[in-house]
Amino acid sequence: MSFIKKHIVGVLFTLVAGAILHFAYEWSGNNLIVAMLAPINESVWEHLKILVTPMLFYFVIEYFTYGKKTANFVPVRVLSIIIGMLVIIVSYYTYSGIIGSKYLVADIGTFVLGTLVAYWASYKMLQSQYFGSKKADILGWIGLVFLIFIVIIFTFSPPHIALFKDFSTGAYGLI
Repeated sequence: MSFIKKHIVGVLFTLVAGAILHFAYEWSGNNLIVAMLAPINESVWEHLKILVTPMLFYFVIEYFTYGKKTANFVPVRVLSIIIGMLVIIVSYYTYSGIIGSKYLVADIGTFVLGTLVAYWASYKMLQSQYFGSKKADILGWIGLVFLIFIVIIFTFSPPHIALFKDFSTGAYGLI
């Protein structure tokens, strides 16, 4: 399968899995393991998990099918996840700041946009030699561990800033 087809499958997987993940914590009966993978509240940060978790799962599948043989795979995929997260954050705060409130359709749009941009960035960077060094690979693995770590830690102990605030309850993290 070509890179473009793999990325299209990744987009579709992320969108479907992300939509399901949105409800997974509640469906699980508030299971703490599920809390590490799925949004636990309505904060912007927690909703980044609907992008991060599916992309990480797809990353694992890709890594063992072709990623090991691709010199820049790990740093590119980590960067693409971060890019997707940033697109969601920036587009959410831009639209809600301009309009003055949030809308479900626009929130879904930020997730779709973040997913598309993340996979587009990955596709473009994987076609290049960007980040193809051993040092970049090591930094990619460190970045991956750090990303997983902060997603989990900030579920249980988030900073008290707007990004982590549940707008429906005013709470931060797990209640």
